[in-house]
Amino acid sequence: MPKASSKSRCWLVKTEPDVYSIDDLRRDRRTGWDGVRNYQARNFMRDEMKKGDRVLVYHSNADPPGVAGIATISREGHPDPTAFDPEDSHYDPKSDPDDPRWIQVELKHVKTFKELVPLAELRAKKALEGMPLLQKGQRLSVQPVEPRHFDLIVKLAEG
Repeated sequence: MPKASSKSRCWLVKTEPDVYSIDDLRRDRRTGWDGVRNYQARNFMRDEMKKGDRVLVYHSNADPPGVAGIATISREGHPDPTAFDPEDSHYDPKSDPDDPRWIQVELKHVKTFKELVPLAELRAKKALEGMPLLQKGQRLSVQPVEPRHFDLIVKLAEG
């Protein structure tokens, strides 16, 4: 697995595996990362996530939680269609197609790890200190990752 370029950014996205897992992404090959309803996460997707950026896919609300694989941004921020669909659980009646409130990026599957890198293992690595995921109270579903942290997690996954 090539190291993350110092020019590209790295990210972590959280998903509940019973809703949409790394295996679902592998099957689908690519998907719109929809349903994000936090302004800070939306701003990352709208303003900072760029095509080619590397993404760690993290299974939250799992036993155990952890990093399950890698994706890449295949399409930059664009309106999240679920915001306009009254039948969708992410519908937002205040979102206007002419001035969309909610954004999604498209993720493309890169790799599913043979084994999940559990949160407990991540917490035990001093070299990952300062990573937003490991900060107390951090619940953001889309967050930046330093390239050195990204590379270390990939190395942990590869044994």
